[in-house]
Amino acid sequence: MYKSRKELIETGEINHPPYSYFSQIFESFHNKDKNVRMFHSSVYYVRAALEKRTGVVYPLPYIEKIMKECGK
Repeated sequence: MYKSRKELIETGEINHPPYSYFSQIFESFHNKDKNVRMFHSSVYYVRAALEKRTGVVYPLPYIEKIMKECGK
């Protein structure tokens, strides 16, 4: 179900939701759209730590959900 960074790069998914929202954020800023989904920096840090330990890149919404369930 979850993929490594190498697999995501090979399939072209690495720069698209749910793994990356970078392009959507900048596009919404450019269009002055106020309804953009942004994740707290801690979500990115936790995902990076999990990737380092497991070799898997988890989707950002999944990490955020787990963190909320744990009370972080």
